Amino acid sequence: MENVFGWTSDPAAWAALVTLIVMEVVLGIDNLVFISILSNKLPEAQRSRARRVGISLALVLRLGLLSTLAFIVSLTQPVLSIPWTPPVGADGHASVDLNFSWRDLILIAGGLFLLWKATTEIHEKVDVRSAHSVMDVKGPVTAGFAAAIVQILLLDLVFSVDSILTAVGMTDHLPIMITAVIVAVSLMMLAADPLAKFIHDNPTVVMLALGFLLMIGAVLIADGFGMHVPKGYIYTAMAFSAGVEALNMASRRAARAAGTGEAPSETEAGEP
Repeated sequence: MENVFGWTSDPAAWAALVTLIVMEVVLGIDNLVFISILSNKLPEAQRSRARRVGISLALVLRLGLLSTLAFIVSLTQPVLSIPWTPPVGADGHASVDLNFSWRDLILIAGGLFLLWKATTEIHEKVDVRSAHSVMDVKGPVTAGFAAAIVQILLLDLVFSVDSILTAVGMTDHLPIMITAVIVAVSLMMLAADPLAKFIHDNPTVVMLALGFLLMIGAVLIADGFGMHVPKGYIYTAMAFSAGVEALNMASRRAARAAGTGEAPSETEAGEP
């Protein structure tokens, strides 16, 4: 027990814990947006349950991966080498080997999955014929619960591997990593329903979120090929886009209020 809680008397360990919690929460935003979009396609009675199951699976996966830390670290060792010759005129024209680890392959696969899923969702939103084809007399056809959970589980795996490897790079204390994961996932659980409701009530935000998923998928693929994009750039771009969309929403509410001569109600305030 002393080894488990011995870090609590070390200020540096507390600093590492706070930093790691913040990093885990930031990395979890991508996962949370994906879960929100998928769960909103389910029947209303199943949405909250799907979000709870999806986030619980993320916690189980991350704790399970932490229990096999040596294996996770080994995922960064090259397992595939592909000869590649740069195009004529490029610096260092000699043939080189592109080395891929299991982590790289997982990130590339996850990125491709995100690109496919986001593109499919965008197509459904913008193609009028597609939108009408999924309508019946009772309204839009919703996704199956099991299918949604499987897709959430696949992305949970990708984001969990990335999350744990980030944690390993910041501290070597397993209890700190476990505590940070539990706190971060608990915060995700609290934020899941409000975020999903906000996305559902604002259709333009759905398109923005799908754009985020496209960007995240491209970044995961680039990372898998060894071209690391600093996370700060990604989340700054996301924050800027979200800020612009917030201004658009405020402008639309003000225009409606001016047209009716009344302040928008709480229900109207959540609509585009």
